[in-house]
Amino acid sequence: MGERVLRGSRLGTTSYEIDRNTDLAPRQEIAFDCPHGHETRVPMSAEAELPATWECGVCGVPAQRRDGEAPEAKKGRVPRTHWDMLLERRSLDDLEEVLAERLAELHAGQKKSA
Repeated sequence: MGERVLRGSRLGTTSYEIDRNTDLAPRQEIAFDCPHGHETRVPMSAEAELPATWECGVCGVPAQRRDGEAPEAKKGRVPRTHWDMLLERRSLDDLEEVLAERLAELHAGQKKSA
């Protein structure tokens, strides 16, 4: 089909649907303000869940919604240490028992090699 031409049609560039006599979904225009002073207006559906931020159309920085509140800061994960994970699996009494056993094994091994 490389050399054949479809006459009367440009694939993918033209819609053959007629826009006349159709009702468009209700829309609203939302304004976003960039920290650098730019304004971005985005048309959205009246039923859409509105985002708190939108990428600035000029500089690409996240812009805040003009009529919205600042987004909540996400809670950072507290890094767990090896000790924290160990305490999740065993109690302090269990750990002291294991330590006493290991120390006894080590002392017994040192007596044999001496």
